[in-house]
Amino acid sequence: MNLKIPELSLVVLIGPSGSGKSTFAKKYFRPTEVLSSDFCRGLVSDNENDQTATKAAFEVLHFIAAKRLEAGKLTVIDATNVQPSARKPLIQLARQYHCLPVAIVLDMSERLCQDRNEKREDRSFSKHVIKQHKQYLRKSIRGLKKEGFRYIYTFTNEEDVSNLEIERQPLWNNLRHIKGPFDIIGDIHGCAGELEMLLTKMGYIIEEKEFDYEGFGYNIAHPEGRKAVFLGDLTDRGPDSLKVLKIVMSMVNSESAFCVPGNHDIKLLKKLNGKNVELKHGLDRTIEQLEGQPDKFLGHVKEFINSLISHYIFDDGNLVVAHGGMKESLQGRGSGKVREFALFGETTGETDEFGLPVRYNWADEYRGSAIVVYGHTPVTEIEWINNTIDIDTGCVFGGKLTALRYPEKELVSVEALYKYYEPVKPFESVTEKAYEQPDRDNDMLDITDVSGKKILSTRLRRNITIPEQNSAAAIEVMSRFVADPHWLIYLPPTMSPCETSGIQEYLEHPEEAFSYYRQRGIDRVVCEEKHMGSRAVVIACRDEEAASKTFKAADGQKGICYTRTGREFFSEEDLKNAFIDEVVDTLTQSEFWEKFETDWVCLDCELMPWSAKAQLLLKEQYSAVGTAGVQSLRQVVPLLNEAAGRELICFEVSNETSGKNMDIKELAARYQEKMEMLNKYVEAYRKYCWPVNSLHGYKLAPFHIMAVEGRTFINKEHLWHMNEINEICKAGSNLLMATNFMEVDVTNDDSIKGGVDWWYGLTQNGGEGMVVKPLDFTVKNENGLIQPAVKCRGREYLRIIYGPEYMLDKNMKKLKKRSLGKKRSLALREYALGVEALERFTRNEPLYRVHECVFGVLALESEPVDPRL
Repeated sequence: MNLKIPELSLVVLIGPSGSGKSTFAKKYFRPTEVLSSDFCRGLVSDNENDQTATKAAFEVLHFIAAKRLEAGKLTVIDATNVQPSARKPLIQLARQYHCLPVAIVLDMSERLCQDRNEKREDRSFSKHVIKQHKQYLRKSIRGLKKEGFRYIYTFTNEEDVSNLEIERQPLWNNLRHIKGPFDIIGDIHGCAGELEMLLTKMGYIIEEKEFDYEGFGYNIAHPEGRKAVFLGDLTDRGPDSLKVLKIVMSMVNSESAFCVPGNHDIKLLKKLNGKNVELKHGLDRTIEQLEGQPDKFLGHVKEFINSLISHYIFDDGNLVVAHGGMKESLQGRGSGKVREFALFGETTGETDEFGLPVRYNWADEYRGSAIVVYGHTPVTEIEWINNTIDIDTGCVFGGKLTALRYPEKELVSVEALYKYYEPVKPFESVTEKAYEQPDRDNDMLDITDVSGKKILSTRLRRNITIPEQNSAAAIEVMSRFVADPHWLIYLPPTMSPCETSGIQEYLEHPEEAFSYYRQRGIDRVVCEEKHMGSRAVVIACRDEEAASKTFKAADGQKGICYTRTGREFFSEEDLKNAFIDEVVDTLTQSEFWEKFETDWVCLDCELMPWSAKAQLLLKEQYSAVGTAGVQSLRQVVPLLNEAAGRELICFEVSNETSGKNMDIKELAARYQEKMEMLNKYVEAYRKYCWPVNSLHGYKLAPFHIMAVEGRTFINKEHLWHMNEINEICKAGSNLLMATNFMEVDVTNDDSIKGGVDWWYGLTQNGGEGMVVKPLDFTVKNENGLIQPAVKCRGREYLRIIYGPEYMLDKNMKKLKKRSLGKKRSLALREYALGVEALERFTRNEPLYRVHECVFGVLALESEPVDPRL
């Protein structure tokens, strides 16, 4: 007998004691796959027969089972499981981890079970126990399907059990062995003309032939063997859903395509099956287009849609396709929830002002290694978000029909021939339009605005999800430490370093920074000297009246300087006021207010010295390490050198002597090297520290003019920012200083060499390094938003970050394995939120609308990312 079980399932063995469950498990499953209640009882009590330990034993068993299922491992439960109450938590586990529950019932005779137990020396219980097990089994065996078991196998004699062959069946969504290449096509919605155009553009040969129920009138294939993958929503709204169905069904039948279902396809299936379905969202057009078709054809349509699998996994698990997306924990699993997620994505259960479901942007939280390609939500601009990409570009709404070529990651599109359908929700890019303010005080802030899981819409990166745990951490900071929220109109984003250098002695090098932008189609970049200080946002107003009017400032306040976490930089009132006065005076002297027609400005800056704000960190971490290390080695190194200079004494070492007979000269050389590295470490951090007793000890280096009254400047090139700031600094302030910079053409070898040499000069003179930015402040390509800046730090500065001995070969090899994915994702999300906050403020939107974006940046800062990056 061939017994089939899914490759990922929870197998529950059911039967009285002595029915042969443990023997069955040992024969047909790997030892690591089997969880025995007896074994777990022994784990917690040292006695497998100790019935008083049963509760604890099953707690252990359920815990291990959960971990295995979470990891995607087939798991077998070896226990009697004869009562529904024992099986219920197992069914719940299978549902929780979206695995199929399998029941294997060994319903052997009571006499056989009694005989087997009598022969076991490790068992001693009365016959009534087995009799009771059999009674429980008889009462509940018929209800196994109702309990939730998807596969049920029952055996009543030993011969059937001994002649089994167990076949582990791959799940229907498991196509890992198929590697492509693929052309993944977004939502079609009846746009047959555009589908033919797109297929032709990608090289598919479309031949029309006599209609039959195999090819449905078409023969379509790619001469190079590429396969199309349709992401569902084949029908509704468009002009010819019938033709689209014929094309797709033909390609799937001929194995030149795969298809997953969309929510519109499932709704059509329900209607064709006679269910009471409302004819809206374009379904009425599809039904009209199918009128007059033979019942046989409609039967094929129903059979086709019903056969579609929720999602597919291709190419050894590197590619996942689904209509509405698929988060990592659901990939390759099967359950109603998995299918629902594949059709609709993740929703909140609420509806928006258009009556449409409010969706969580699961892609913002995605951290899986597999690429996920999906559609469902139309977008005007395609962007990669954490290894996911939405390619529904709203063809039926007058947008485009788009395909992603895999593994090339190339996008191919055709423009819609017409706007076939008016969407319920406007299909357009987010524009700088006035926010329609609800009936609420402009200055009112509410804890519900920033608590729990939040989804924030931004112009640059659509929806950004703030997890609930991040919100909780940010509320703590916001409530205790941050400045008056009226001033908090912007928080700067974190910045990702460049890729790890391929040069052996460098962890970071300009070549990788230049390559990053060149590979993304950017020719010109601006390199700015990276000051070793503290990131600071400075808001300065022309006078107290402007500060009061715009920022509700207290009497006498003309501005603020705060850190990138929203805390005021200065605690002393006199120093705080003197600092802002100096900035305001410099702006006035440079005629900034008149030139920009504004009464206030927001500047993104670096404030030096580093020691002014990082004194505690310097004292307790860097200085402590440096001082302790240098002082101890000053004692050790001379003694080792003295020992190394002595004449070697030979002696015998007994077998009982522990330790290693070390070469003293080698040991002395090693500690001499440690001493030199520690001296360099101390020298490195001292360069960025100097005593500050008054305002004259500070230096402020602005590098972005972020916003003035009514407008932001993210549409200006970085050269514009640097030149305008240079003009301000020419007013002669002792506080403000210009930043050195240069432009580099990353496609020109001489220009690249000039940029590298400039970086060498900065870092060899003790500088931290440089920041490389695209010439344009904000850049997008077909994959979405590009990093607004990457930093490239010098070798000596990195000694501070990674420790005195980071340049040793063994340490450098480990550090070069660092991953930048999470850091880069975080940088882009924070950048989009920061820009959104400024744009909302300059459009005079309510404070809570600005504040939710600023809060979002602060919340994202609590994500676990390596702080050394």
